[in-house]
Amino acid sequence: MTEQQDRPPLRPRLASAPVVLPPERRPEPGGISIIPDTEREAFADAVTGAGGEVVPLGDRTRGIVCLDNDDVDGLLAALKANPAVSWVQLPFAGIDTFAASLVPFAERGVVFTSAKGAYAQPVAEHALALTLATLRSLPDRARATSWGPKAGITLYGAEVVIVGAGGIALELIELLRPFGCRTTIVRHSAEPVASADRTVQDDRLDEVLATADVVVLAAAATAETRGLIGAAQFAAMPETAVLVNIGRGPLVDTDALVAALDAGAIYGAGIDVTDPQPLPDGHPLYSHARSIVTPHSADTPDMVRPLLRERVAENVTAFLGGGGFVGLADPARGY
Repeated sequence: MTEQQDRPPLRPRLASAPVVLPPERRPEPGGISIIPDTEREAFADAVTGAGGEVVPLGDRTRGIVCLDNDDVDGLLAALKANPAVSWVQLPFAGIDTFAASLVPFAERGVVFTSAKGAYAQPVAEHALALTLATLRSLPDRARATSWGPKAGITLYGAEVVIVGAGGIALELIELLRPFGCRTTIVRHSAEPVASADRTVQDDRLDEVLATADVVVLAAAATAETRGLIGAAQFAAMPETAVLVNIGRGPLVDTDALVAALDAGAIYGAGIDVTDPQPLPDGHPLYSHARSIVTPHSADTPDMVRPLLRERVAENVTAFLGGGGFVGLADPARGY
């Protein structure tokens, strides 16, 4: 497969405008270290092209570009050993892997930015693919060994509930327009999303689930959202509804999902993230006629590398005093 850089460019979808921090909160500019070191060559020009200087992790480091979402201990060790660090760029939109561990550093003034919004286009595309696949009974047909009966539900004119109001939600709304869907955003804030047909606060989730044809989860994983969709929510959904999760695995009670599929309480599920993750070999969701599981592949490395490089360059510019930070993250809130 050709690298994404050689194909028509993906674009980031910004859920909010860049934020210019007040002088007292601005990080101290200086040398920028890339960790792990194996990624230095791939991202160094994104830093230098924005005017930054790439330095080995050490006394000259004031900013860190962290490119390994699994090496929490490595980032913590770097922050503890280098107390002068004042800005960290994290690699994913979700920061739940790091969040709790980073709270003390945020409290001492370190500014954290994530990739939130940067990967919206490929992830929304994957959400649409999972939606169509589950509505059209493709999980069952992909496993079939005989002709079988006709089955499927159309997406045209569907009521689509999207939980979350970030870049993925905004991009997905645009992808759904040709299908004439009515979109409802469920979010923590009361602020309406202009491109959605309706915006409701999260305390009305069960209410809007009752008329949903498609439910797409695109929210962050926090203490408040863990188990957001469980037995009660599946019972509230129509039997013809499908669930698509491209947010975070812990948003869904996995056992309740399997039970809902077994009982025919919902029509199907398209799952890119799971709890636990990875889903153990032989788990019922892999073979269930009503489900399709993809291995957190909504944003593959080839897709996201150019988008992350762009986000790094934007925030290096801000770090050096040239404007606002994009994707500001709050470890205490978990996103």
